[in-house]
Amino acid sequence: MLPSGGLSAYACRPNPGFPDKMRSPMKTRNDFPAGGGLLRWLGVALLLAAAAVIAAERPTAENARTRVDVLRAEIRHHDELYYKKSAPVITDAAYDQLKRELAALERDLPSPDREASPSDSLGDDRSGAFPVYRHREPMQSLQKAYTEAELKAFSARLAQQLGRAEPAYVVEPKFDGLAISVTYEQGKLVRAVTRGNGLEGDDVTTNALTIAGLPQVLLERDAASGATNPIPDLVELRGEVYLPSAEFARINREREAAGEPPFAHPRNLAAGTLKSTDPRAVAERGLAVVFYGWGACAPTSARPKSQREFLAQAKAWGLPGPEKFSFARGAAEIWAAVQALDRVRPQLAYPIDGAVVKLDAAALREEVGATGHAPRWAVAYKFAAERAEARLLAIAVQIGRTGVLTPVAEFSPVRLGGATITRATLHNRDEIARLDLRVGDFVYVEKAGEIIPSIVGVNRARRTETSRPYVFPEACPECGTAVVRVAGEVAVRCPNDDCAARLRRRLQHFASAACVDINGLGPAVIDGLVAGGLVKTIPDLYRLRREQLLTLDGVAEKSADRLLAAIDRSKQAELRRFIHGLGLPQVGGVAAKTLARRFGGLDRLAAATAEELASVLGAATSAAVVEYLRIPKNRAQFADLLAAGVRPSVPPVATARLAGKTFVLTGTLPGLTRTQAEARITGAGGKVAGNVGRGTDFLVAGEGSGTKLARARSLGIAVIDEAALLAMLVEN
Repeated sequence: MLPSGGLSAYACRPNPGFPDKMRSPMKTRNDFPAGGGLLRWLGVALLLAAAAVIAAERPTAENARTRVDVLRAEIRHHDELYYKKSAPVITDAAYDQLKRELAALERDLPSPDREASPSDSLGDDRSGAFPVYRHREPMQSLQKAYTEAELKAFSARLAQQLGRAEPAYVVEPKFDGLAISVTYEQGKLVRAVTRGNGLEGDDVTTNALTIAGLPQVLLERDAASGATNPIPDLVELRGEVYLPSAEFARINREREAAGEPPFAHPRNLAAGTLKSTDPRAVAERGLAVVFYGWGACAPTSARPKSQREFLAQAKAWGLPGPEKFSFARGAAEIWAAVQALDRVRPQLAYPIDGAVVKLDAAALREEVGATGHAPRWAVAYKFAAERAEARLLAIAVQIGRTGVLTPVAEFSPVRLGGATITRATLHNRDEIARLDLRVGDFVYVEKAGEIIPSIVGVNRARRTETSRPYVFPEACPECGTAVVRVAGEVAVRCPNDDCAARLRRRLQHFASAACVDINGLGPAVIDGLVAGGLVKTIPDLYRLRREQLLTLDGVAEKSADRLLAAIDRSKQAELRRFIHGLGLPQVGGVAAKTLARRFGGLDRLAAATAEELASVLGAATSAAVVEYLRIPKNRAQFADLLAAGVRPSVPPVATARLAGKTFVLTGTLPGLTRTQAEARITGAGGKVAGNVGRGTDFLVAGEGSGTKLARARSLGIAVIDEAALLAMLVEN
């Protein structure tokens, strides 16, 4: 490990030597001449002591080689977590620091064996689950900057190399997602490939086609001016797949309502989603894409002459590009543009983690060239995360409907992003061990992805003897059942399906707006029903009587009547909502809709064969559902619901009017909730996207509409209100 001096110790070089007198045998006190001799002796002693410390801290070649091996192993481990599993455990800054330390040590080794080192590697996101495809031009990474001084050094280096005082730059947001290359031939989308190792990546075309904002055909005529757009024979477009902030929040709301831990970071969720082997699951999450560069282009004369030309051409083709970008000349203007972008990022509808500074002119880029893994003409400045320090007061454990035990940190209040925060998920048992968290510690809290709070470290300098290591429960805190950990998973689970905590979470999920939408069946009422033994299964909800509800705290006659009416109404909820609410393993909203259309009833779904399920679901999902239906009490649940009078509705097949139409919702509608509006549109055959793009047919605008409304108007997209939407639905 690093000595106490950290990296500075490794930066030390052998001392050229002390003066001869200082290297001579030690003299006695009487040997020093009078008048300051003692002071000179003390000075020599201090220098000798300093030399001894330097010699002690100076790494030998053997120690340096050991540290190199440790760093290489650690970096490869983090590459695996980041690129393969989309589950990083350290920040980008910490990761970059490891690579910088490794590169510095390797420069000093006699035989560094650089070919086997990850210090210059791009990482590799190929998962093995997709066919690979070779990029026509390599996809490189970007060199990083974390300070204003590093940005100035970048600008000064290019100015010197080009012989120009202030060449033009473009400053764009650095989207926090997964890099992708999309190839169009004769204007038609033919392939979407992840960056992979820079030379070849995973072919994720099928999944990418579910992204609403990704056009399958480039526009040949500009929608605004009517001018004809030149379409190259072939062009590789470079961009980023990301998860809009609103979609990330929606997904986490649904998970929390279902008693599941929220996802930690939109980048990780976007990457994991795009790499899913089930395109239906990909479609369920509103991924978006943005394009900011190009690779191969044929004919070569069609290549953009500058970044600003590319951005204009991409917009004319109907491709989503960065909304916020600016032009700059010189270090001062670059820094001002970066700071301006940093100030507005909390208001952006998408996650960014920095700014990318690029030379504008393509000819100058060619003159500057590139290293083996990054262009010399661009740099990514990484924004510092807003951080606060808090005292860890306790670690609580939440139990989800699938039995997962999720630890949650409770700490002294801190202000981040304009909000007061007192809790943050710790994700799993391994995360506590990795951070070495102890109750009583002072911890660093950041907002992961600028959205949800996360503990990123411990201030060990403030650790006291009163800080206590946390012991993760070996038994479920609710029912006392011994917890289990499935091989290959990080989650620790309560295996008891009858656990009261799991039942409460299942009921919350079933009654949520995303499922059968039982208004009034909130957490407090559910707690009372479970504690009183009135509800032990989901079908028990439909057997509740008025007098039973009146025994619950806070439930009066009117609220009991309203709740019974809501439960009764839910008997005719859409079949897909029932299927989603029952919590079949790996079945979300999209898969539930697929099952509803295929089987048309709860009884037929309960009797489905493995072959029938495999015909409409992915292999992993169908196998999980088959296993679920093999359990007698799970199949009995379907029969119990039907016996209780549940008759789910199956909407008729949508007419051609809404089929194939894409809607975007913005603002607050007067009569419909967002969930209800989405359900009405998709039930009529339409599609709901998260962002406005060239593929949007209608923007449904309510009160408080903002940037989406302005973008729709600029693109000439039809803007309708709730009344117009309802009229369209009636006609269908």
